[in-house]
Amino acid sequence: MRELIEKDRAVTVVPHDFRNANRGKITDVRPDGFTIELEYDSKGILRHNYCEFYTQNQYGTVFFNSYPKEIEGRILQIASPAKHKFLQRRQYTRIKFINDIDVTADSRIYKITTLDVSAGGMKFKTKENFDIEKKYSLTLPLSAEQSLGAVFSPIRIEKNYDGGYTLSGRFEFKDSIDKMTMTQYCAKRSIEIRNK
Repeated sequence: MRELIEKDRAVTVVPHDFRNANRGKITDVRPDGFTIELEYDSKGILRHNYCEFYTQNQYGTVFFNSYPKEIEGRILQIASPAKHKFLQRRQYTRIKFINDIDVTADSRIYKITTLDVSAGGMKFKTKENFDIEKKYSLTLPLSAEQSLGAVFSPIRIEKNYDGGYTLSGRFEFKDSIDKMTMTQYCAKRSIEIRNK
C-alpha cells in the first residue's frame, strides 16, 4: 500500500457523477486504507460507493477504484484498493485526439486539427501562422453532449515539410473542475483504447 499511495500527495476523486469531482491531499496511509482531506465539500461522494482515484507517485500516474468507508466533512477514510493501474509516466495521460476545431485570439479565428490532448495541454497541426506569445481560446468537443473550454499557450512550433506547422503547448482552465474532467476523460479513453 505504501508503495502505491504516498502521504502528502495530491489526489483527484471522481464519483459516479463526475460533476462532483473533487481533489485533496493524502494525510495518512495504513495497511487497510488511507485518509484524504478534500479541498471542497464532499457533495456527491457517498459512503461505500465506488469512486475513481488518480494520483502520482515515483513511477507515474496511478489510477484505481475504491470507496469511502467513513466521511466526516471533508475527511474521507478510503478502503485499500484491490488493484491499480499505472496510466503512464507523464504527469497527465495523453491520448490521440483528432478533431478539426477553431481557436481564437484578438477576435481572429484560426483553423487547427488536434493530434493529441491531455489535461496539461495538446498538440495540433495547422496551415496558419501562430504567434507563440499569444494565448488562444478554444472549445474541445469531448462527446456529443459535452465540451470543455480552455486557453492554450504555445510552447513549441515546428515547420512541417508540407508547409504547415505543428504546435504543442499547455492548457489553462478557468475552473479546477474542468481540469479534473479532462484528467478523467483522458484516463478513461486511454483505458478504452488499450482494451480494444
